[in-house]
Amino acid sequence: MVPSISVRSSFSLPVASLLGMTALLAPLPALADAGQIKPQAAKANALSSLPALPPVPRQPAPPRSRLAMLDASDGQITPGGPFRYAITPERRALLNTIRFAEGTWARGEDLGYRVMFGGGLMGGMDRHPNRVIYSGRYASAAAGAYQFMPFTWTMASRKLGLAGFGPHVQDQAAIFLIQRRGALALADRGEFTPELAAKLAPEWASFPTLAGYSYYGQPVKRYAALKAFYEQSLAQLKTLAEPQEPVLERVERPACEPVQSLRCRLEALDRIGPKPKSLGI
Repeated sequence: MVPSISVRSSFSLPVASLLGMTALLAPLPALADAGQIKPQAAKANALSSLPALPPVPRQPAPPRSRLAMLDASDGQITPGGPFRYAITPERRALLNTIRFAEGTWARGEDLGYRVMFGGGLMGGMDRHPNRVIYSGRYASAAAGAYQFMPFTWTMASRKLGLAGFGPHVQDQAAIFLIQRRGALALADRGEFTPELAAKLAPEWASFPTLAGYSYYGQPVKRYAALKAFYEQSLAQLKTLAEPQEPVLERVERPACEPVQSLRCRLEALDRIGPKPKSLGI
Protein backbone atom coordinates (compact mmCIF):
# COMPACT_ATOMS: atom_id res chain seq x y z
CA MET A 1 0.00 0.00 0.00
CA VAL A 2 1.47 3.33 -1.06
CA PRO A 3 1.37 6.00 1.67
CA SER A 4 -0.45 9.16 0.76
CA ILE A 5 1.51 12.42 0.59
CA SER A 6 -0.07 15.81 1.15
CA VAL A 7 1.65 18.91 -0.21
CA ARG A 8 0.68 22.39 0.93
CA SER A 9 1.28 25.08 -1.61
CA SER A 10 2.80 28.30 -0.51
CA PHE A 11 0.93 30.16 -3.23
CA SER A 12 -2.80 30.78 -2.71
CA LEU A 13 -5.39 33.19 -4.12
CA PRO A 14 -8.94 33.95 -3.11
CA VAL A 15 -11.68 32.05 -4.92
CA ALA A 16 -13.09 35.27 -6.38
CA SER A 17 -9.73 36.09 -7.96
CA LEU A 18 -9.53 32.67 -9.60
CA LEU A 19 -12.98 33.08 -11.16
CA GLY A 20 -12.04 36.46 -12.53
CA MET A 21 -8.90 35.10 -14.16
CA THR A 22 -10.88 32.24 -15.72
CA ALA A 23 -13.26 34.73 -17.32
CA LEU A 24 -10.38 36.76 -18.69
CA LEU A 25 -8.63 33.70 -20.15
CA ALA A 26 -11.77 32.37 -21.88
CA PRO A 27 -11.56 32.42 -25.75
CA LEU A 28 -13.20 35.57 -27.06
CA PRO A 29 -14.95 33.93 -30.10
CA ALA A 30 -16.57 31.39 -27.82
CA LEU A 31 -17.96 34.15 -25.59
CA ALA A 32 -19.17 36.14 -28.59
CA ASP A 33 -20.97 33.14 -30.11
CA ALA A 34 -22.57 32.03 -26.88
CA GLY A 35 -26.32 31.63 -27.27
CA GLN A 36 -26.23 32.33 -31.02
CA ILE A 37 -26.67 30.04 -34.06
CA LYS A 38 -23.72 30.02 -36.43
CA PRO A 39 -24.51 30.94 -40.06
CA GLN A 40 -22.91 27.69 -41.30
CA ALA A 41 -25.13 25.58 -39.08
CA ALA A 42 -28.22 27.49 -40.16
CA LYS A 43 -27.29 26.96 -43.81
CA ALA A 44 -26.74 23.24 -43.25
CA ASN A 45 -30.14 22.95 -41.56
CA ALA A 46 -31.80 24.73 -44.49
CA LEU A 47 -30.15 22.40 -47.02
CA SER A 48 -31.13 19.30 -45.05
CA SER A 49 -34.78 20.37 -45.18
CA LEU A 50 -34.81 20.44 -49.02
CA PRO A 51 -36.41 17.46 -50.78
CA ALA A 52 -33.96 14.83 -52.07
CA LEU A 53 -33.31 14.79 -55.83
CA PRO A 54 -34.54 11.71 -57.69
CA PRO A 55 -31.77 9.27 -58.73
CA VAL A 56 -30.48 9.62 -62.29
CA PRO A 57 -31.65 6.57 -64.26
CA ARG A 58 -28.80 4.53 -65.72
CA GLN A 59 -29.22 2.73 -69.00
CA PRO A 60 -28.45 -0.96 -68.44
CA ALA A 61 -25.36 -2.21 -70.23
CA PRO A 62 -26.08 -4.57 -73.14
CA PRO A 63 -25.17 -8.23 -72.57
CA ARG A 64 -21.74 -9.27 -73.82
CA SER A 65 -23.32 -11.60 -76.37
CA ARG A 66 -24.28 -8.49 -78.35
CA LEU A 67 -20.95 -6.65 -78.12
CA ALA A 68 -18.52 -6.68 -81.06
CA MET A 69 -16.30 -4.23 -82.91
CA LEU A 70 -15.61 -3.83 -86.62
CA ASP A 71 -12.05 -3.54 -87.92
CA ALA A 72 -10.56 -4.45 -84.53
CA SER A 73 -7.12 -6.02 -84.15
CA ASP A 74 -5.35 -8.19 -81.60
CA GLY A 75 -2.50 -6.85 -79.50
CA GLN A 76 -1.55 -4.98 -76.37
CA ILE A 77 -4.02 -2.36 -75.18
CA THR A 78 -1.23 -0.36 -73.53
CA PRO A 79 2.53 -0.49 -74.21
CA GLY A 80 3.97 -3.32 -72.17
CA GLY A 81 0.50 -4.45 -71.10
CA PRO A 82 -1.03 -7.92 -71.47
CA PHE A 83 -2.10 -9.28 -74.85
CA ARG A 84 -5.80 -9.05 -75.63
CA TYR A 85 -7.89 -10.49 -78.44
CA ALA A 86 -10.25 -8.27 -80.40
CA ILE A 87 -13.92 -9.28 -80.31
CA THR A 88 -15.18 -9.02 -83.88
CA PRO A 89 -18.69 -10.00 -85.00
CA GLU A 90 -17.28 -13.26 -86.42
CA ARG A 91 -15.58 -14.17 -83.16
CA ARG A 92 -18.53 -13.12 -81.02
CA ALA A 93 -20.85 -15.24 -83.16
CA LEU A 94 -18.62 -18.27 -82.56
CA LEU A 95 -18.46 -17.53 -78.82
CA ASN A 96 -22.26 -17.34 -78.74
CA THR A 97 -22.45 -20.64 -80.61
CA ILE A 98 -20.16 -22.31 -78.07
CA ARG A 99 -22.43 -21.08 -75.29
CA PHE A 100 -25.44 -22.41 -77.19
CA ALA A 101 -23.78 -25.82 -77.56
CA GLU A 102 -22.61 -25.97 -73.94
CA GLY A 103 -26.02 -25.06 -72.52
CA THR A 104 -24.97 -21.67 -71.09
CA TRP A 105 -26.64 -19.41 -73.66
CA ALA A 106 -29.30 -18.18 -71.20
CA ARG A 107 -30.99 -16.11 -73.94
CA GLY A 108 -27.73 -14.24 -74.42
CA GLU A 109 -27.73 -12.74 -70.92
CA ASP A 110 -24.58 -12.45 -68.81
CA LEU A 111 -26.10 -14.93 -66.36
CA GLY A 112 -24.60 -17.67 -68.54
CA TYR A 113 -21.12 -16.73 -67.34
CA ARG A 114 -22.03 -17.99 -63.86
CA VAL A 115 -23.29 -21.44 -64.88
CA MET A 116 -21.56 -24.50 -63.45
CA PHE A 117 -21.77 -28.06 -64.71
CA GLY A 118 -25.25 -29.39 -64.02
CA GLY A 119 -26.96 -25.99 -64.34
CA GLY A 120 -26.23 -24.46 -60.94
CA LEU A 121 -24.89 -20.92 -60.51
CA MET A 122 -21.63 -19.98 -58.82
CA GLY A 123 -21.87 -17.53 -55.95
CA GLY A 124 -19.15 -15.11 -57.10
CA MET A 125 -16.99 -14.45 -60.11
CA ASP A 126 -13.71 -13.57 -58.47
CA ARG A 127 -12.21 -16.97 -59.33
CA HIS A 128 -12.98 -20.34 -60.92
CA PRO A 129 -15.11 -22.31 -58.41
CA ASN A 130 -13.06 -25.53 -58.95
CA ARG A 131 -15.89 -27.65 -57.60
CA VAL A 132 -16.82 -31.11 -58.87
CA ILE A 133 -20.55 -31.46 -59.57
CA TYR A 134 -22.30 -34.81 -60.05
CA SER A 135 -25.18 -34.86 -62.53
CA GLY A 136 -26.60 -38.13 -63.80
CA ARG A 137 -23.86 -40.40 -65.09
CA TYR A 138 -21.34 -37.56 -65.33
CA ALA A 139 -19.20 -35.58 -62.91
CA SER A 140 -17.31 -32.42 -63.83
CA ALA A 141 -15.78 -29.25 -62.40
CA ALA A 142 -16.48 -27.25 -65.59
CA ALA A 143 -17.74 -23.73 -64.99
CA GLY A 144 -18.46 -20.50 -66.81
CA ALA A 145 -19.98 -19.60 -70.15
CA TYR A 146 -17.50 -21.85 -71.97
CA GLN A 147 -17.40 -24.56 -69.27
CA PHE A 148 -13.71 -24.25 -68.43
CA MET A 149 -12.13 -27.11 -66.55
CA PRO A 150 -9.96 -25.91 -63.64
CA PHE A 151 -6.64 -26.93 -65.22
CA THR A 152 -7.66 -25.41 -68.57
CA TRP A 153 -8.64 -22.12 -66.92
CA THR A 154 -5.39 -21.99 -64.95
CA MET A 155 -3.36 -22.47 -68.13
CA ALA A 156 -5.26 -19.87 -70.16
CA SER A 157 -5.48 -17.25 -67.41
CA ARG A 158 -1.76 -17.48 -66.66
CA LYS A 159 -0.86 -17.29 -70.34
CA LEU A 160 -2.94 -14.11 -70.84
CA GLY A 161 -2.44 -12.59 -67.39
CA LEU A 162 -6.17 -12.64 -66.57
CA ALA A 163 -7.55 -11.76 -63.16
CA GLY A 164 -10.89 -12.88 -61.78
CA PHE A 165 -13.51 -14.95 -63.58
CA GLY A 166 -15.77 -12.27 -65.04
CA PRO A 167 -17.36 -12.21 -68.51
CA HIS A 168 -14.54 -10.23 -70.16
CA VAL A 169 -11.77 -12.59 -69.07
CA GLN A 170 -13.85 -15.66 -69.94
CA ASP A 171 -14.24 -14.33 -73.50
CA GLN A 172 -10.49 -13.81 -73.76
CA ALA A 173 -9.68 -17.29 -72.48
CA ALA A 174 -12.17 -18.89 -74.89
CA ILE A 175 -10.57 -17.17 -77.91
CA PHE A 176 -7.18 -18.29 -76.63
CA LEU A 177 -8.43 -21.90 -76.63
CA ILE A 178 -9.82 -21.45 -80.16
CA GLN A 179 -6.42 -20.25 -81.35
CA ARG A 180 -4.68 -23.04 -79.44
CA ARG A 181 -6.71 -25.55 -81.45
CA GLY A 182 -5.65 -23.86 -84.71
CA ALA A 183 -9.18 -22.67 -85.48
CA LEU A 184 -8.97 -18.88 -85.09
CA ALA A 185 -8.14 -18.27 -88.77
CA LEU A 186 -11.17 -20.36 -89.78
CA ALA A 187 -13.34 -18.47 -87.29
CA ASP A 188 -12.29 -15.11 -88.74
CA ARG A 189 -13.65 -16.12 -92.17
CA GLY A 190 -17.20 -15.74 -90.90
CA GLU A 191 -18.30 -19.27 -91.88
CA PHE A 192 -19.26 -22.11 -89.59
CA THR A 193 -17.90 -25.09 -91.49
CA PRO A 194 -17.66 -28.77 -90.48
CA GLU A 195 -13.88 -28.35 -90.35
CA LEU A 196 -14.20 -25.52 -87.82
CA ALA A 197 -16.53 -27.57 -85.62
CA ALA A 198 -14.22 -30.59 -85.81
CA LYS A 199 -11.17 -28.54 -84.75
CA LEU A 200 -13.05 -27.36 -81.66
CA ALA A 201 -14.51 -30.78 -80.81
CA PRO A 202 -11.53 -31.80 -78.61
CA GLU A 203 -12.00 -28.57 -76.62
CA TRP A 204 -15.78 -28.57 -76.30
CA ALA A 205 -17.43 -31.96 -76.09
CA SER A 206 -20.74 -30.61 -77.40
CA PHE A 207 -19.18 -29.85 -80.82
CA PRO A 208 -19.37 -32.66 -83.38
CA THR A 209 -16.44 -34.24 -85.13
CA LEU A 210 -16.49 -34.75 -88.90
CA ALA A 211 -18.25 -38.05 -88.21
CA GLY A 212 -20.96 -36.19 -86.28
CA TYR A 213 -20.12 -37.57 -82.84
CA SER A 214 -18.69 -36.08 -79.65
CA TYR A 215 -14.94 -36.34 -79.29
CA TYR A 216 -15.47 -37.67 -75.76
CA GLY A 217 -18.58 -39.79 -76.33
CA GLN A 218 -20.87 -37.27 -74.62
CA PRO A 219 -24.12 -35.66 -75.83
CA VAL A 220 -23.42 -33.51 -78.89
CA LYS A 221 -25.22 -30.79 -80.84
CA ARG A 222 -26.08 -31.42 -84.48
CA TYR A 223 -23.94 -29.50 -86.95
CA ALA A 224 -27.00 -28.11 -88.75
CA ALA A 225 -28.36 -26.61 -85.51
CA LEU A 226 -25.01 -25.00 -84.67
CA LYS A 227 -24.62 -23.60 -88.17
CA ALA A 228 -28.11 -22.06 -88.14
CA PHE A 229 -27.52 -20.48 -84.72
CA TYR A 230 -24.13 -19.12 -85.80
CA GLU A 231 -25.45 -17.53 -88.99
CA GLN A 232 -28.37 -15.89 -87.21
CA SER A 233 -26.09 -14.54 -84.48
CA LEU A 234 -23.54 -13.22 -86.99
CA ALA A 235 -26.20 -11.40 -89.00
CA GLN A 236 -27.53 -9.66 -85.89
CA LEU A 237 -24.03 -8.71 -84.69
CA LYS A 238 -23.04 -7.19 -88.01
CA THR A 239 -26.18 -5.06 -87.95
CA LEU A 240 -25.43 -3.87 -84.41
CA ALA A 241 -21.76 -3.17 -85.12
CA GLU A 242 -22.28 -1.13 -88.27
CA PRO A 243 -22.66 2.62 -87.71
CA GLN A 244 -26.24 3.71 -88.17
CA GLU A 245 -26.85 6.60 -90.57
CA PRO A 246 -29.14 9.33 -89.26
CA VAL A 247 -32.61 9.34 -90.77
CA LEU A 248 -33.37 12.68 -92.37
CA GLU A 249 -36.93 13.89 -92.03
CA ARG A 250 -38.60 15.15 -95.18
CA VAL A 251 -39.68 18.75 -94.92
CA GLU A 252 -42.94 19.41 -96.69
CA ARG A 253 -43.05 22.66 -98.64
CA PRO A 254 -46.13 24.82 -98.11
CA ALA A 255 -48.71 24.68 -100.85
CA CYS A 256 -48.38 27.37 -103.49
CA GLU A 257 -51.32 29.75 -103.77
CA PRO A 258 -53.07 30.83 -105.86
CA VAL A 259 -52.80 27.56 -107.73
CA GLN A 260 -53.51 29.06 -111.16
CA SER A 261 -50.80 31.74 -110.89
CA LEU A 262 -47.77 31.59 -113.16
CA ARG A 263 -45.40 31.02 -110.22
CA CYS A 264 -47.37 28.04 -108.94
CA ARG A 265 -47.54 26.53 -112.44
CA LEU A 266 -43.75 26.81 -112.84
CA GLU A 267 -43.15 25.17 -109.45
CA ALA A 268 -45.48 22.34 -110.44
CA LEU A 269 -43.45 21.77 -113.62
CA ASP A 270 -40.22 21.69 -111.58
CA ARG A 271 -41.62 18.95 -109.36
CA ILE A 272 -42.64 16.87 -112.37
CA GLY A 273 -39.12 17.11 -113.86
CA PRO A 274 -37.95 17.23 -117.47
CA LYS A 275 -40.03 15.47 -120.09
CA PRO A 276 -38.38 12.20 -121.23
CA LYS A 277 -37.24 11.97 -124.79
CA SER A 278 -39.41 10.00 -127.19
CA LEU A 279 -38.26 6.45 -127.84
CA GLY A 280 -39.98 6.39 -131.25
CA ILE A 281 -42.51 3.79 -130.26
